[in-house]
Amino acid sequence: MSLAVAILLSLKVSIGLAAFSLGLNAPLRKALFLFRRPDDLANALVSMYVVMPAVAVAAALMFDLPTVVKVALVACSISPIPPILPSKAIKAGEDDSYAIGLLVAGSVLSIVLVPLALELFQVIFDMPLQMTPTMVGAIVLETVLVPLAAGIAVRFVAPWFALRAAGPIATLASTLLVFALIPVLLSRSGELVSLMGGDALTALALFAGAGLVVGHALGGPNNADRRVLALYSSARHPGIAVAIAQADFPDQQLVLSAVLLAMLVSALVALPYASWARRHKTSGVPSATKG
Repeated sequence: MSLAVAILLSLKVSIGLAAFSLGLNAPLRKALFLFRRPDDLANALVSMYVVMPAVAVAAALMFDLPTVVKVALVACSISPIPPILPSKAIKAGEDDSYAIGLLVAGSVLSIVLVPLALELFQVIFDMPLQMTPTMVGAIVLETVLVPLAAGIAVRFVAPWFALRAAGPIATLASTLLVFALIPVLLSRSGELVSLMGGDALTALALFAGAGLVVGHALGGPNNADRRVLALYSSARHPGIAVAIAQADFPDQQLVLSAVLLAMLVSALVALPYASWARRHKTSGVPSATKG
């Protein structure tokens, strides 16, 4: 097994465990939260799947970027939310219904939205792309929806076990993610540094910053929801981003390094915002009381 395959496998397992732990904390009503609020869902989808792909395309066309960084930007802009992120987003608000509901709705709808976005990118960049709805659906089901549904089912059958197991499983998921990233930082440090030249860091930072601004603006009148959508819009599912990039640009050997660089930049850019959100998390009306 190559290092790249091992890293991707670790990412998938850690993301699946994170989704399972969220399910242990999430009754079905939270999973379906945004399907009952179509206006809030529409605003979130515009932020994540309309504005952010447009920002990625603009950055790819405006800045002097290595091709692989352009690929990473575009792939990240249309990937769904990683289930590892909701725990951070939940800490930014008073109620986790919006965060969990957006994870579920965004993941389900990504099966349709990601291929549609790829069709549009084919026209813009005049190149054939290979990622299909079946491929997107398989990754989303495997790493998000199935483990999330399993967690919800376990909570329904054995709530006492779910409450006790959710924390340790979430910790295991975060630990596995760290151990998946350490080999990349050690073995691909040269590649990561080589990708930082030119306008790459500027473009990646502006993309992440735009996600925070746009998400906060489109999150509605509730401050907690704004903070959640801001964090969601600025960071995406690394496994799906890599899969999109590798399927459509198989000749780009630095895809994994470029996507991980984008994720690292996004995390660094989001730190000040997340810190501010935690300090102000008591402001606003809790999501679950709206409507």
